[in-house]
Amino acid sequence: MSAMLVRLSSCMGSTRIPFLAAANDSGRVWKRNVDCHVTAERFGGARLFRGGVKMDPEVAAYVEVVRECNSGYHQTDELLKFSVGAAHVGYVTPEFGGQLAEFPDVFKFDPSMLSFEVNPVLSTPQERTKAVGGVMQTLRERGLMNGWRNELYPITQNFHDDPLLLVERVAAVKLGVKAYGVHINGYTYKDGQLHMWVARRSKNKPTWPSLLDHIAAGGQPFGLGCRENVIKECEEEASIPKELAEKAISSGVVTYSQRQEDGIKRDVLFVYDLELPSDFIPTPLDGEVEEFMLWPISKVADIIRNTREYKPNCALVIIDFFIRRGVITPDQSGYLQLVEGLRAGDCS
Repeated sequence: MSAMLVRLSSCMGSTRIPFLAAANDSGRVWKRNVDCHVTAERFGGARLFRGGVKMDPEVAAYVEVVRECNSGYHQTDELLKFSVGAAHVGYVTPEFGGQLAEFPDVFKFDPSMLSFEVNPVLSTPQERTKAVGGVMQTLRERGLMNGWRNELYPITQNFHDDPLLLVERVAAVKLGVKAYGVHINGYTYKDGQLHMWVARRSKNKPTWPSLLDHIAAGGQPFGLGCRENVIKECEEEASIPKELAEKAISSGVVTYSQRQEDGIKRDVLFVYDLELPSDFIPTPLDGEVEEFMLWPISKVADIIRNTREYKPNCALVIIDFFIRRGVITPDQSGYLQLVEGLRAGDCS
């Protein structure tokens, strides 16, 4: 089946937003939620997504987990670019674009480029933050911003850049902007064998309820350093005292691009490893965790390869841990493709 681009229009109130969708030769339009992927152009040749590579069965199972978490990997024309000034910072769905177009004082739509930008008259980060925040609050009142956190995320092109504006955390996926976070691998040794602490998320969590998770993890809010955030999350989620949490070792980065119902989740996760005393038992504190379990690393590996019980991005971080700990080795075919795939998203 060959694909051609067909220009359609989506009418939101009095505002018409053209976008592109794919159709087959008979003219039947494909559903927009199928294969609606986008990522930075420079990742178009990543070997993980080319196929045709002979892989060790265990590595192939891990690769499939990474592929699933990168469902936003392949670029299409079905999402609209989102910019702040000259900086391209995200992507929005046509549906959400229709909602933004109702606020022309804040968001400008360019039909020739199929893109949105924050209105240039909003010239300072403070003005943008206030105006965009007002729009998000209005959409929240309409029931369109579920899972509101009252937590501000910076919008930047690169992690150490000054923020162009701050947005409510739940808006990050809808705007398709990069978000950053810290994930902590909590581990210990029992009878000489490597074990990992596994959390089960609360059934009341707005996202991924009851799935397995790290001992501690969290988004990177504005105004807090990564190490400060690690210490905060360790205490809040697992009652890990500061003197233990401070021993967490920065161990790299995992990136991915995942298509979700509300938009695209483009995350950069800073990874920390924390070896805990064998007699330490984490305790849930802030209500986000139901329970903690100490599992041998072989059981964790089996769960990740053969089930989808883990929150998807946590599985990626743990696969990275397996590579660094020699659970997965270069002698297994597909090793390099797997390593590359763990940084398939925009790492900036």
